[in-house]
Amino acid sequence: MESRAKLFGHPIHQMLIAFPLGLLTMGIIFDFAAIASRTGYWAEIAYWMMASGLITALIAAPFGIIDWLAIPSGTRAKTSGTLHGGGNLLVIILFGCSWILRRETPAAPDAVARVLSFTGAALTLGTGWLGGELVDRLGIGVDEGANPNAPSSLCVRHVRT
Repeated sequence: MESRAKLFGHPIHQMLIAFPLGLLTMGIIFDFAAIASRTGYWAEIAYWMMASGLITALIAAPFGIIDWLAIPSGTRAKTSGTLHGGGNLLVIILFGCSWILRRETPAAPDAVARVLSFTGAALTLGTGWLGGELVDRLGIGVDEGANPNAPSSLCVRHVRT
């Protein structure tokens, strides 16, 4: 099934997700730089990367919801899409709470703010894999002949000769 929301023939959600993924990841990288260097400069950059990542995630999400609504009910794709979207909502909540905790002193976030963002980043690995599974394995959003019940890419396939 092809995406319901396209721009110049390409799925909008897949085009936009690069921004929040990249920006939130850079926030984590700059947090590690701040920890390693013990410099608030990098932590402040992390704060602004996270703010930008949250904004772009809110822009990408509605297009993902539009595509999710078009997935047939009762399929593996619908379940994967639900986990992908719900997990990403949790990612945004975790990063959002981290960002709020940083507002008063962006150059000196406390441990709780960092744990929240690091947890969000770890969860993103799983939700990103699910998104890749939806597009690459199941063809959701990119292939009119998609198989919304194809087996997981983690399944071992046997080739018969």
